[in-house]
Amino acid sequence: MITALDHIVLVTSDIDAGVAAYTTLLGRVPAWRTAAGGAASALFEVGNTALELIAPTGDGHAGDRVRAALADGGARLTSLCFRVDDIAAVHRRLERRGLAPEEIADGVSTEASSGATRHWQRTRAGGHGVRLFFIQPDSEAPVSPVTGEAAMTGLDHVVVTTPDPERAAALYGARLGLDMALDRTNPQWGSRLMFFRCGDLIVEVMHNLRDGVGNGPDRLWGITWRTADISAAQTRLKAAGLDVSELRAGRKPGTRVFSVRNGTCGVPTLIIGKDSA
Repeated sequence: MITALDHIVLVTSDIDAGVAAYTTLLGRVPAWRTAAGGAASALFEVGNTALELIAPTGDGHAGDRVRAALADGGARLTSLCFRVDDIAAVHRRLERRGLAPEEIADGVSTEASSGATRHWQRTRAGGHGVRLFFIQPDSEAPVSPVTGEAAMTGLDHVVVTTPDPERAAALYGARLGLDMALDRTNPQWGSRLMFFRCGDLIVEVMHNLRDGVGNGPDRLWGITWRTADISAAQTRLKAAGLDVSELRAGRKPGTRVFSVRNGTCGVPTLIIGKDSA
């Protein structure tokens, strides 16, 4: 049903400031920029997925939606967009599994500088607070050119927080068909973690044990990016003026990580790489 995570959507108030921030963070420039309906977007394609920044720029339906999202919760991650290879079959399956998908719609985007176009078909379904899209594109997006040392090479995992872990497990596992690779409760971490494979990355679902089980909404929370040289990435971002933590051992054996505390449009961000020390 799902073949990959096509992209993640981040809403922000200023597209140029967002592009500048993520050009620094990722060590890449956008592969695709467009504007329509009172909103502008920039797509950073990192190989195994993409991050799409969207910001309001004027009057129009798209701009109104982004402004409403910002008013509701500020700059943040809002949507997971899964890539599929048969949108009609996926739509039928979502209906049978009680996710009430929207009708399939056609989409088109024109790149601002080159005039190139991309087309796709998509549908949308409820995700208990996370916007879930399913997209069948007609072509691959171009990869974002590298501009900085130790650029990010891909997404390692995206984190969803949930007040109801069983509800989330049913959604991402049974209903969406993602492979559950891990389900671990660790009182020392104060959390239950569930890992769902999507291509070569992970959708991580996290439940805070101290909060107990509730019926509130899930939330797209944070991102961990991969780099081929963790030490060089930390040095580059620190030299660029970002507030970064010291390197520390990652939970995944043989890795090191560091946190990025600013310059992410409010998204909790971790960088991970192999431990070469």
